[in-house]
Amino acid sequence: MGEVTTVGLDIAKHVFQVHGIDAQGTVVIRRKVRRSELLKFFQSIRPCLVGMEACATAHHWGRELQSMGHKVRLMPPAYVKPYVKRQKNDMADAEAICEAVSRPTMRFVPVKTSEQQAVLMLHRSRELLIRQRTMLINALRGHLAEFGVVMRQGAAGVTSLIAMLEDHGNSLIDPTAREALLPLVAQLHDTQGRIADLDRRILGWHRSNAVSRRLETIPGIGPITASAIVATITDPSLFRSGRQLAAWLGLVPRQNSSGGKDRLGHITKKGDGYIRRLLVIGAHAVLRFVRNGKSASNQWAAEFVSRKPYKVAATALANKMARIVWALLTREEEFKVRAA
Repeated sequence: MGEVTTVGLDIAKHVFQVHGIDAQGTVVIRRKVRRSELLKFFQSIRPCLVGMEACATAHHWGRELQSMGHKVRLMPPAYVKPYVKRQKNDMADAEAICEAVSRPTMRFVPVKTSEQQAVLMLHRSRELLIRQRTMLINALRGHLAEFGVVMRQGAAGVTSLIAMLEDHGNSLIDPTAREALLPLVAQLHDTQGRIADLDRRILGWHRSNAVSRRLETIPGIGPITASAIVATITDPSLFRSGRQLAAWLGLVPRQNSSGGKDRLGHITKKGDGYIRRLLVIGAHAVLRFVRNGKSASNQWAAEFVSRKPYKVAATALANKMARIVWALLTREEEFKVRAA
Protein backbone atom coordinates (compact mmCIF):
# COMPACT_ATOMS: atom_id res chain seq x y z
CA MET A 1 0.00 0.00 0.00
CA GLY A 2 1.41 3.41 -1.02
CA GLU A 3 1.73 6.48 1.14
CA VAL A 4 -1.29 8.79 1.26
CA THR A 5 -0.64 12.07 -0.60
CA THR A 6 -4.17 13.43 -1.18
CA VAL A 7 -7.31 13.03 0.94
CA GLY A 8 -10.87 13.95 0.05
CA LEU A 9 -12.89 14.57 3.21
CA ASP A 10 -16.68 14.72 3.08
CA ILE A 11 -17.63 16.38 6.37
CA ALA A 12 -20.95 15.93 8.16
CA LYS A 13 -22.36 16.21 11.67
CA HIS A 14 -21.31 12.85 13.09
CA VAL A 15 -19.93 10.47 10.44
CA PHE A 16 -17.30 11.66 7.93
CA GLN A 17 -16.17 9.89 4.76
CA VAL A 18 -12.45 9.72 3.91
CA HIS A 19 -11.05 8.95 0.44
CA GLY A 20 -7.24 8.86 0.18
CA ILE A 21 -4.95 8.19 -2.77
CA ASP A 22 -1.17 7.87 -3.23
CA ALA A 23 1.14 9.64 -5.69
CA GLN A 24 0.13 7.27 -8.52
CA GLY A 25 -3.61 7.88 -7.96
CA THR A 26 -4.26 4.46 -6.42
CA VAL A 27 -6.97 4.40 -3.78
CA VAL A 28 -5.32 3.75 -0.42
CA ILE A 29 -8.02 4.70 2.08
CA ARG A 30 -11.79 4.53 1.76
CA ARG A 31 -13.52 4.48 5.12
CA LYS A 32 -15.95 6.20 7.46
CA VAL A 33 -14.68 8.08 10.50
CA ARG A 34 -16.77 9.32 13.38
CA ARG A 35 -16.47 12.91 14.53
CA SER A 36 -14.71 12.01 17.78
CA GLU A 37 -12.09 9.96 15.89
CA LEU A 38 -11.35 12.36 13.02
CA LEU A 39 -8.39 14.22 14.53
CA LYS A 40 -6.89 10.97 15.81
CA PHE A 41 -7.12 9.53 12.28
CA PHE A 42 -5.25 12.46 10.69
CA GLN A 43 -2.62 12.28 13.41
CA SER A 44 -1.93 8.70 12.34
CA ILE A 45 -1.02 9.64 8.73
CA ARG A 46 1.77 11.83 7.41
CA PRO A 47 0.99 15.45 6.40
CA CYS A 48 -0.72 15.52 3.03
CA LEU A 49 -3.13 17.54 0.89
CA VAL A 50 -6.67 17.53 2.33
CA GLY A 51 -9.61 18.77 0.29
CA MET A 52 -13.02 19.73 1.68
CA GLU A 53 -16.11 21.53 0.52
CA ALA A 54 -16.41 25.08 1.89
CA CYS A 55 -19.55 24.54 3.96
CA ALA A 56 -20.54 24.61 7.63
CA THR A 57 -17.70 23.71 10.06
CA ALA A 58 -15.20 23.45 7.18
CA HIS A 59 -13.13 26.38 8.43
CA HIS A 60 -12.96 24.87 11.92
CA TRP A 61 -11.70 21.52 10.63
CA GLY A 62 -9.36 23.33 8.26
CA ARG A 63 -7.69 25.15 11.16
CA GLU A 64 -7.42 21.94 13.17
CA LEU A 65 -5.82 20.00 10.31
CA GLN A 66 -3.45 22.86 9.44
CA SER A 67 -2.18 22.82 13.03
CA MET A 68 -1.16 19.18 12.42
CA GLY A 69 0.87 20.09 9.35
CA HIS A 70 -1.66 19.11 6.68
CA LYS A 71 -2.22 21.32 3.63
CA VAL A 72 -5.94 22.14 3.58
CA ARG A 73 -7.82 23.31 0.49
CA LEU A 74 -11.49 24.36 0.63
CA MET A 75 -13.56 24.40 -2.55
CA PRO A 76 -17.03 25.75 -3.40
CA PRO A 77 -19.50 22.82 -3.49
CA ALA A 78 -20.69 23.91 -6.95
CA TYR A 79 -17.19 23.32 -8.35
CA VAL A 80 -17.00 19.83 -6.83
CA LYS A 81 -20.37 18.60 -8.10
CA PRO A 82 -19.23 17.95 -11.73
CA TYR A 83 -16.73 15.35 -10.43
CA VAL A 84 -19.42 13.22 -8.74
CA LYS A 85 -19.89 9.96 -10.64
CA ARG A 86 -23.33 8.48 -10.99
CA GLN A 87 -25.46 8.60 -7.85
CA LYS A 88 -24.73 10.87 -4.93
CA ASN A 89 -23.60 9.37 -1.63
CA ASP A 90 -20.86 10.00 0.92
CA MET A 91 -18.34 7.74 -0.82
CA ALA A 92 -18.94 9.35 -4.21
CA ASP A 93 -18.72 12.83 -2.68
CA ALA A 94 -15.41 12.09 -0.95
CA GLU A 95 -13.99 10.66 -4.16
CA ALA A 96 -15.16 13.72 -6.11
CA ILE A 97 -13.53 16.03 -3.56
CA CYS A 98 -10.28 14.09 -3.81
CA GLU A 99 -10.39 14.38 -7.60
CA ALA A 100 -11.33 18.07 -7.65
CA VAL A 101 -8.67 19.24 -5.17
CA SER A 102 -5.91 17.95 -7.48
CA ARG A 103 -7.12 19.90 -10.53
CA PRO A 104 -4.71 22.72 -11.51
CA THR A 105 -7.52 25.11 -12.51
CA MET A 106 -9.60 24.60 -9.36
CA ARG A 107 -10.48 27.69 -7.33
CA PHE A 108 -10.07 27.52 -3.58
CA VAL A 109 -11.55 29.30 -0.57
CA PRO A 110 -9.05 30.52 2.07
CA VAL A 111 -9.47 29.10 5.56
CA LYS A 112 -10.83 31.85 7.81
CA THR A 113 -9.42 32.57 11.24
CA SER A 114 -11.61 32.34 14.32
CA GLU A 115 -11.54 36.15 14.62
CA GLN A 116 -12.84 36.60 11.08
CA GLN A 117 -15.63 34.11 11.68
CA ALA A 118 -16.54 35.87 14.93
CA VAL A 119 -16.83 39.24 13.14
CA LEU A 120 -18.99 37.68 10.44
CA MET A 121 -21.23 36.23 13.16
CA LEU A 122 -21.78 39.77 14.42
CA HIS A 123 -22.91 40.72 10.93
CA ARG A 124 -25.13 37.67 10.52
CA SER A 125 -26.77 38.23 13.91
CA ARG A 126 -27.34 41.89 13.06
CA GLU A 127 -28.86 40.96 9.71
CA LEU A 128 -31.23 38.47 11.39
CA LEU A 129 -32.34 41.04 13.97
CA ILE A 130 -32.96 43.62 11.24
CA ARG A 131 -35.22 41.14 9.43
CA GLN A 132 -37.09 40.49 12.66
CA ARG A 133 -37.47 44.24 13.25
CA THR A 134 -38.92 44.63 9.75
CA MET A 135 -41.38 41.80 10.43
CA LEU A 136 -42.51 43.44 13.67
CA ILE A 137 -43.00 46.83 12.01
CA ASN A 138 -44.98 45.29 9.15
CA ALA A 139 -47.13 43.38 11.65
CA LEU A 140 -47.93 46.58 13.59
CA ARG A 141 -48.78 48.45 10.40
CA GLY A 142 -51.00 45.65 9.11
CA HIS A 143 -52.92 45.15 12.37
CA LEU A 144 -53.51 48.87 12.95
CA ALA A 145 -54.63 49.34 9.35
CA GLU A 146 -57.61 47.12 10.20
CA PHE A 147 -58.75 49.88 12.57
CA GLY A 148 -58.20 52.58 9.95
CA VAL A 149 -54.91 53.76 11.49
CA VAL A 150 -52.38 54.28 8.69
CA MET A 151 -49.16 56.23 9.17
CA ARG A 152 -46.50 57.30 6.71
CA GLN A 153 -43.55 55.04 6.03
CA GLY A 154 -40.18 55.43 7.70
CA ALA A 155 -38.96 55.84 11.25
CA ALA A 156 -41.27 58.79 11.94
CA GLY A 157 -44.35 56.74 11.04
CA VAL A 158 -43.29 53.84 13.27
CA THR A 159 -42.71 56.22 16.18
CA SER A 160 -46.21 57.64 15.75
CA LEU A 161 -47.75 54.15 15.72
CA ILE A 162 -45.93 53.16 18.89
CA ALA A 163 -46.94 56.39 20.62
CA MET A 164 -50.58 55.77 19.69
CA LEU A 165 -50.46 52.22 21.04
CA GLU A 166 -48.85 53.26 24.31
CA ASP A 167 -51.45 56.01 24.79
CA HIS A 168 -54.17 54.16 26.70
CA GLY A 169 -56.47 57.18 26.39
CA ASN A 170 -56.63 56.85 22.59
CA SER A 171 -60.10 55.61 21.59
CA LEU A 172 -59.19 54.66 17.99
CA ILE A 173 -57.74 51.32 19.09
CA ASP A 174 -59.78 48.68 20.88
CA PRO A 175 -58.37 47.85 24.37
CA THR A 176 -58.15 44.16 23.54
CA ALA A 177 -56.21 44.91 20.35
CA ARG A 178 -53.90 47.21 22.31
CA GLU A 179 -53.15 44.38 24.76
CA ALA A 180 -52.36 42.11 21.81
CA LEU A 181 -50.01 44.59 20.11
CA LEU A 182 -48.13 45.97 23.11
CA PRO A 183 -45.98 42.79 23.40
CA LEU A 184 -44.91 43.39 19.78
CA VAL A 185 -43.95 46.95 20.71
CA ALA A 186 -41.89 45.67 23.65
CA GLN A 187 -40.17 43.13 21.40
CA LEU A 188 -39.49 45.88 18.83
CA HIS A 189 -37.81 48.04 21.49
CA ASP A 190 -35.72 45.09 22.62
CA THR A 191 -34.70 44.24 19.05
CA GLN A 192 -33.68 47.82 18.33
CA GLY A 193 -31.52 47.84 21.46
CA ARG A 194 -29.79 44.61 20.47
CA ILE A 195 -29.13 45.94 16.95
CA ALA A 196 -27.58 49.08 18.43
CA ASP A 197 -25.37 46.93 20.68
CA LEU A 198 -24.15 44.87 17.72
CA ASP A 199 -23.48 48.09 15.79
CA ARG A 200 -21.25 49.28 18.64
CA ARG A 201 -19.35 45.98 18.69
CA ILE A 202 -18.82 46.05 14.91
CA LEU A 203 -17.69 49.68 15.11
CA GLY A 204 -15.22 48.80 17.89
CA TRP A 205 -13.66 46.03 15.80
CA HIS A 206 -13.58 48.31 12.76
CA ARG A 207 -11.64 50.97 14.66
CA SER A 208 -9.11 48.39 15.84
CA ASN A 209 -8.42 47.09 12.31
CA ALA A 210 -6.19 49.19 10.05
CA VAL A 211 -7.37 47.53 6.82
CA SER A 212 -11.01 48.16 7.66
CA ARG A 213 -10.29 51.82 8.44
CA ARG A 214 -8.51 52.12 5.10
CA LEU A 215 -11.56 50.86 3.19
CA GLU A 216 -13.76 53.36 5.02
CA THR A 217 -12.09 56.15 3.06
CA ILE A 218 -13.94 55.01 -0.09
CA PRO A 219 -17.13 57.07 -0.68
CA GLY A 220 -20.17 54.89 0.02
CA ILE A 221 -18.38 52.45 2.32
CA GLY A 222 -18.82 52.78 6.07
CA PRO A 223 -17.77 50.69 9.09
CA ILE A 224 -20.39 47.99 8.46
CA THR A 225 -19.38 47.38 4.83
CA ALA A 226 -15.65 47.75 5.48
CA SER A 227 -15.60 45.27 8.37
CA ALA A 228 -17.68 42.74 6.41
CA ILE A 229 -15.32 42.93 3.44
CA VAL A 230 -12.17 42.54 5.57
CA ALA A 231 -13.64 39.56 7.46
CA THR A 232 -14.76 37.85 4.24
CA ILE A 233 -11.88 38.51 1.81
CA THR A 234 -8.96 36.99 3.68
CA ASP A 235 -6.47 37.08 0.78
CA PRO A 236 -7.04 39.69 -1.97
CA SER A 237 -4.16 38.23 -4.02
CA LEU A 238 -6.46 35.34 -4.95
CA PHE A 239 -8.15 37.76 -7.34
CA ARG A 240 -6.02 38.74 -10.32
CA SER A 241 -7.77 42.08 -10.74
CA GLY A 242 -10.54 44.25 -9.35
CA ARG A 243 -12.80 43.08 -12.15
CA GLN A 244 -12.44 39.51 -10.96
CA LEU A 245 -13.47 40.58 -7.44
CA ALA A 246 -16.51 42.38 -8.87
CA ALA A 247 -17.38 39.25 -10.84
CA TRP A 248 -17.02 37.12 -7.70
CA LEU A 249 -19.53 39.40 -5.98
CA GLY A 250 -22.00 38.98 -8.87
CA LEU A 251 -21.83 42.61 -10.02
CA VAL A 252 -21.18 41.81 -13.69
CA PRO A 253 -23.66 40.99 -16.50
CA ARG A 254 -24.72 37.39 -16.95
CA GLN A 255 -23.36 35.94 -20.20
CA ASN A 256 -25.15 33.67 -22.62
CA SER A 257 -22.68 33.98 -25.49
CA SER A 258 -22.06 31.50 -28.27
CA GLY A 259 -20.68 31.47 -31.80
CA GLY A 260 -18.83 34.73 -31.34
CA LYS A 261 -22.02 36.60 -30.40
CA ASP A 262 -22.01 38.31 -27.01
CA ARG A 263 -25.33 38.23 -25.19
CA LEU A 264 -25.33 40.04 -21.85
CA GLY A 265 -28.21 40.14 -19.40
CA HIS A 266 -28.81 41.18 -15.82
CA ILE A 267 -26.07 40.88 -13.19
CA THR A 268 -25.24 37.32 -12.16
CA LYS A 269 -25.90 37.86 -8.40
CA LYS A 270 -23.35 35.16 -7.62
CA GLY A 271 -20.88 35.16 -4.76
CA ASP A 272 -21.44 36.85 -1.41
CA GLY A 273 -24.90 38.42 -1.51
CA TYR A 274 -24.43 40.24 1.80
CA ILE A 275 -21.42 42.27 0.63
CA ARG A 276 -23.04 42.87 -2.75
CA ARG A 277 -26.13 44.29 -1.06
CA LEU A 278 -24.04 46.55 1.19
CA LEU A 279 -22.11 47.90 -1.80
CA VAL A 280 -25.31 48.62 -3.74
CA ILE A 281 -26.82 50.41 -0.72
CA GLY A 282 -23.64 52.49 -0.41
CA ALA A 283 -23.78 53.29 -4.12
CA HIS A 284 -27.37 54.50 -3.72
CA ALA A 285 -26.23 56.83 -0.94
CA VAL A 286 -23.46 58.28 -3.11
CA LEU A 287 -25.80 58.82 -6.07
CA ARG A 288 -28.38 60.46 -3.85
CA PHE A 289 -25.84 63.06 -2.74
CA VAL A 290 -24.58 63.53 -6.30
CA ARG A 291 -28.07 63.98 -7.75
CA ASN A 292 -29.03 66.48 -5.05
CA GLY A 293 -25.91 68.51 -5.73
CA LYS A 294 -24.47 67.94 -2.25
CA SER A 295 -21.32 66.24 -3.55
CA ALA A 296 -19.31 67.20 -6.61
CA SER A 297 -16.31 64.92 -5.98
CA ASN A 298 -17.64 61.92 -7.92
CA GLN A 299 -17.79 63.31 -11.45
CA TRP A 300 -17.98 59.85 -13.03
CA ALA A 301 -21.12 58.98 -11.07
CA ALA A 302 -22.72 62.34 -11.88
CA GLU A 303 -22.18 61.84 -15.62
CA PHE A 304 -23.28 58.21 -15.55
CA VAL A 305 -26.52 58.81 -13.64
CA SER A 306 -27.44 61.52 -16.15
CA ARG A 307 -27.30 58.99 -19.01
CA LYS A 308 -28.56 55.75 -17.41
CA PRO A 309 -31.46 54.73 -15.17
CA TYR A 310 -30.87 55.32 -11.48
CA LYS A 311 -30.67 51.64 -10.42
CA VAL A 312 -28.41 50.75 -13.34
CA ALA A 313 -26.08 53.56 -12.32
CA ALA A 314 -26.12 52.35 -8.71
CA THR A 315 -25.13 48.83 -9.76
CA ALA A 316 -22.36 50.17 -12.00
CA LEU A 317 -21.06 52.33 -9.15
CA ALA A 318 -21.14 49.30 -6.81
CA ASN A 319 -19.03 47.44 -9.37
CA LYS A 320 -16.55 50.31 -9.44
CA MET A 321 -16.46 50.40 -5.62
CA ALA A 322 -15.59 46.69 -5.58
CA ARG A 323 -12.68 47.30 -7.95
CA ILE A 324 -11.47 50.18 -5.76
CA VAL A 325 -11.66 47.87 -2.74
CA TRP A 326 -9.38 45.37 -4.48
CA ALA A 327 -6.90 48.11 -5.37
CA LEU A 328 -6.72 49.39 -1.79
CA LEU A 329 -6.38 45.88 -0.36
CA THR A 330 -3.54 44.90 -2.67
CA ARG A 331 -1.64 48.22 -2.62
CA GLU A 332 -2.26 48.90 1.09
CA GLU A 333 -3.21 52.50 0.39
CA GLU A 334 -6.03 54.86 1.28
CA PHE A 335 -8.55 56.22 -1.21
CA LYS A 336 -7.58 59.53 -2.75
CA VAL A 337 -10.01 61.72 -4.65
CA ARG A 338 -8.65 62.44 -8.10
CA ALA A 339 -8.45 66.12 -8.93
CA ALA A 340 -10.81 67.34 -11.64
